[in-house]
Parts: sequence; structure tokens; C-alpha cells
Amino acid sequence: MTDAAAASPPKVEKLAPPRSQARDIWDQFKTHKGAMAGLILLCLLIAAILIGPFLWTLDPAYVDSNAAKMMLGRNKPPTWAHPMGTDQLARDMLARMLYGGRISLAVGAVAMLISVFLGTTIGVLAGYFKRLDGVLMRLTDLFLALPLLPLLLVMMMLFGDSVRKVVGPEAGTFLLIVFAIGITSWMSSARIVRGQVLALKEREFVLAARSIGTPNLRLIVRHILPNVISPVMVAATLGIAGAIITESVLSFLGLGFPPDFPTWGRLLFDGVDYMQLYPSRVIIPGLAISLTVLSVNYIGDGLRDALDPRIRGR
Repeated sequence: MTDAAAASPPKVEKLAPPRSQARDIWDQFKTHKGAMAGLILLCLLIAAILIGPFLWTLDPAYVDSNAAKMMLGRNKPPTWAHPMGTDQLARDMLARMLYGGRISLAVGAVAMLISVFLGTTIGVLAGYFKRLDGVLMRLTDLFLALPLLPLLLVMMMLFGDSVRKVVGPEAGTFLLIVFAIGITSWMSSARIVRGQVLALKEREFVLAARSIGTPNLRLIVRHILPNVISPVMVAATLGIAGAIITESVLSFLGLGFPPDFPTWGRLLFDGVDYMQLYPSRVIIPGLAISLTVLSVNYIGDGLRDALDPRIRGR
């Protein structure tokens, strides 16, 4: 019995599979209570604006052709038929909020993509190629010195009508707004990426890749860009919040989308004249903008902590 036990091979304990980096990032992100609350709130808002119009089927642009009915139905307080009331043309505010949320978030997402693409491209080129650094950074400083809101207003006034004639009023306004916001908000991303690239290009793995003759394009795509994803993602979340606020400001000033194409900023603009009599007309869209921006900012804070390897193990 003793000889058989001695002859049997020792038991080998199974090692647990290695944890993935994504799992570590998620575990660190979950510890940030504000980021989790912001993520839940943002998911609820997105679900509401995507699913809500299929459940609440009233037309947000419908205006009753009967003048008497329209006069009786306008500026109504919240009721079961209209949970958020009606506006000055008897249009349902809940339907307009749900439809306007799609436009506001779409503007924020597309403008953010344009801004991050421009900022990342300029930052990588400025940080990696020394001969381009001076020119691109002076261009960045020039854009930083420009008063952005007056510049946006001038762009909307100069090019708004011509773009709308080519692609239509709604699509033209959307393209012009996201393009204007995107090309005027890339500077912070460019400076962040440039700083990261300046540090990365002197690291050992980059020098080793360069020593074996790796082309610059391949070196940037395979070795530089994956290591600057973290600050770019944080800048992207903050860029969404900034784009939503900028679109709201343009619509509030009357230079955004047309009146029959509601966004949260446009609803604020339409409700200003009735603010003292019907304060809910500005409180509801203003609260939606504030909650969206606040949740996105908290998500950005959580991503910043989760993507930092110096914090992730604590």
C-alpha cells in the first residue's frame, strides 16, 4: 500500500487562467461609484430615446389643422394624454423630447468622432515626426486662440444656406453642425496624444522595431497607436459632452436645427418665451442635457482611472 502510494505521480494543481486586461479594466471601473451611476443613467437615456418612439407613437411634428383645436390644446400642463404637456403649437412634448434626444446624442457622437480623428492624427504626426512638430503645434495654438463660439456662429451664418440647398434642411444642418463642432474641438486631443507619442517613441520596443527596419506607418499603427488609446478614449467621452453642450448653445441661439426638427437645445430656445408661465418647457430639456453631460463626464472619470495601470491594481 505504501509502495503503491509512493509510486503514484504527485497531484498537479491546475492554475487559474490568466486574467484579461479588459476584465481588469472593468473591475477597476466598477469601483468608481460615480462612473457606474453615470453609465446606468446614460444607458437608460439611450434606451428611452431609442425604444420610446416605438411605445409613444405620437408624431412630434404634428400640428392640428383645426385652429380652434390647436388653440385649446396648446401649452397644456402634464396630463395622462400628454405626460410632459404640450408646446405653443399643441405638439406633444414627450414625443419631441424622445425625438430630440436622438438628434442631440447623434450630434455629440459624430462630432466626437471627427474631433478625435483629427486630434489623434495631428498629435501622432506632431509627436513622431520632428519636422512637423513646430508647424502642427503652431496650428493647434492658433485654433486654441480663436474664440470658438463666435467662429461657430459665423460658420453657421455663412455656409448654412448653401449646405441646406445641396443636401436638404435637416441633413444639411446636421452635417454643418457636426463638422463645425468637430473641426473646432480637436486641439486638446492633439496635445494629449502628442505628449504620449513623444514619450513612447523613445521606449525600448519602439527603438527595437525601428532598428530592424520597420516602416514608419507600420510602427505607428502597430506600436504607437495601441498605447495612446487610453487618453484618446477619455478625451472622446468628454468630447461627447462638449459637443452636446455646443449644439444646445447653437440651437438656443436660433442658429441650429429648424423649428420642426427638434433637439433638446431647440426645445430650450422655443420655451424661453414661455419660461415664466410654463417653467417645465425649459426645465425638462435643460434637465435632460444636464443629466446626459453629467453622466458622460463621470464615465470619463471612471475610464481615466480604469485605464491607468498605476491605479488599476489598488
